[in-house]
Amino acid sequence: LPISNLVIASVIMMSLTLFLAGCRKTPELAHPTTIKDLMKSIVDPSGEFLFASIRETSDARGVSRQEPKTDAEWDQVRHHATVLLEAPNLITMEGRKVARPGQHSPNPLIEKEPDEVQRLIDAERAEFLRRAVRLQDAASAVLQAADAKDAGALFKAIERVDKACESCHLHYWYPND
Repeated sequence: LPISNLVIASVIMMSLTLFLAGCRKTPELAHPTTIKDLMKSIVDPSGEFLFASIRETSDARGVSRQEPKTDAEWDQVRHHATVLLEAPNLITMEGRKVARPGQHSPNPLIEKEPDEVQRLIDAERAEFLRRAVRLQDAASAVLQAADAKDAGALFKAIERVDKACESCHLHYWYPND
């Protein structure tokens, strides 16, 4: 009989613990990084690396093509594609703000003010998430091209990255550009 009381007490305690754990609110971001911070520190550098990783140049000597050739170069492409694959998860986190309080656009004639962008994102949350998934899909195509070491596929995938970025930027940030 004492063992069954112990089992019942253990079941009650476990149930209470699980119930209370389920009642917790989603925690606020402890040290909130803004969308602008994430763009400047991880998205832009990775995008710029990818855009520079493959290109064709035409001059008096003809057309030359730069593309990854070594395993190390393909690994770098893969690294930056992985950043772009995961960055939308950070950018779209619930509670993530566009900019720090009081931060303003460096060029308000072209770029919307951060509070305008924030209102638009908040009003169209599902659309914002859909655009973020486009970047993830494009980054996934870059990863596949890198894994296959396929420069042609890489070129096409990077075009998709560019379109995904511009689609979001033109809608939220600088529609007058």
